[in-house]
Amino acid sequence: MDSKIPEGYLFTKQHEWAREEGGFLTVGISDYAQNALGDIVYVDLKAPGTKVEAGKTFGTIESVKAAEDLYTPVSGVIDSLNPAVKDKPEAVNKDAYGTWLIKLKDFDKGALSGLMNSADYAKYLASLDGH
Repeated sequence: MDSKIPEGYLFTKQHEWAREEGGFLTVGISDYAQNALGDIVYVDLKAPGTKVEAGKTFGTIESVKAAEDLYTPVSGVIDSLNPAVKDKPEAVNKDAYGTWLIKLKDFDKGALSGLMNSADYAKYLASLDGH
C-alpha cells in the first residue's frame, strides 16, 4: 500500500495523527487507518472539557467492517470536536489528513517528541506490510 504521508504531522503506532496549530493539538486518523477500516459510518468522541491521557481512548470510530478505539497521542484536555464528522463520518475516508476529529488544549508538549514523524511512520507502515 502506498498512501501519501504528509510532512508536518506526528503519528502514533495506533495510526492517529497529531499536528500543532495555533496553540492547539489537532488529532485525526491516518490514511492507512481509514483504508484499513473501510467505509466509516459513525464516530463517537468524548465531550469538550474532558481530560484525556496519552494512550487512552478519546472515542471510537465505526465502519461497515469494524469498530475501533481512538487513542490520544499525548495527554491534554479536549477543546473541540469536528462537527462535520458527526454529520458526515465518511469525510474521514475522503480526506484523512484534512478531516480532524478533536483539538486538544493544555496538552503535554514534551510528549510530542515520543511520536513518529512522517518518515518514521512510513518506515513503521512498511514494517507492518512485511516489506
